[in-house]
Amino acid sequence: MRASSAGLTAGVLVLAWAAWSQPQRLRFQAAGPEFVFDTGVLSGKLREGGRAIGLSRVVHGPTGAVLSGGMGLLSHYRVFTAGKRYGNGAWDWPGEARLNLKGEVEVFWPAAPGRPFGLGAVYRWRQPGWIEVETRVSAIEELVDFEVFLACYFSKIFNFAAARAGTPARWVEASPEHGVWQIFPRDDAAQALIHDGRWKIPPSPVNWAIRPNLAAPIAVRRAREPGLAALLMGAPGDCFAVAMPHHDEPHYSLYLSLFGRTIRAGETARARACLAILPDSELDRIEAMYGEWLPGPPAER
Repeated sequence: MRASSAGLTAGVLVLAWAAWSQPQRLRFQAAGPEFVFDTGVLSGKLREGGRAIGLSRVVHGPTGAVLSGGMGLLSHYRVFTAGKRYGNGAWDWPGEARLNLKGEVEVFWPAAPGRPFGLGAVYRWRQPGWIEVETRVSAIEELVDFEVFLACYFSKIFNFAAARAGTPARWVEASPEHGVWQIFPRDDAAQALIHDGRWKIPPSPVNWAIRPNLAAPIAVRRAREPGLAALLMGAPGDCFAVAMPHHDEPHYSLYLSLFGRTIRAGETARARACLAILPDSELDRIEAMYGEWLPGPPAER
């Protein structure tokens, strides 16, 4: 009887530990000016050294593969209104970050002279391999055709890129013959935004090759060895284009063009995006995964 009681107690303790440890893993931890994470699938840093470069030093635990490169994953890069760019990018703006009670990281860049809006973001874990970022803008003045260009820079093992585009929907590859920099707009109105002059502003103007219209705002980069896929997803009403260079261009990047609409003075607007790291073998489940993510966290439904 004592042995049975001891075994039962041990079992209860194991279950209690499991119930506590899994939610704890889906939280960021503050470490000076940066935030660290280890979900059991992904580990790394957010805002390394206090810089606004998204997630960096990201390692896939089961394979040991390094996933991130360059300026990190899910970083806020270019910011535009009609025909205007706000500096080089949000990477360079002074801002603040804090850990909230849910273990999410809240980032805020206040308005400044020549920048009539506050920009914010919340990073949260949806699953051990899924990280969501909600971008928020609070307009002080009217922001005509506002855009945030959200960037992911992967390590060089991710040398295949494609978007979910065309009719019927299919994976359309970013093959080199279509140009170095390729963009998949949502519709004709999105294409008009891309061509309003914002991407001609120096330094580093971009000449986008227009590809087929999106079937859904989903893009993928694959690493055939060790057999991983990086799935970048936006909500249809929040994302008006998906962009990328061709497969082997050394940025190895994916981008989402967020908002794409006029935001009135005094209005706060939000846009969600999610990066999921999954085994290559699960690519045929992407539509189901997208449907699972799209409604938002259970508390927000």
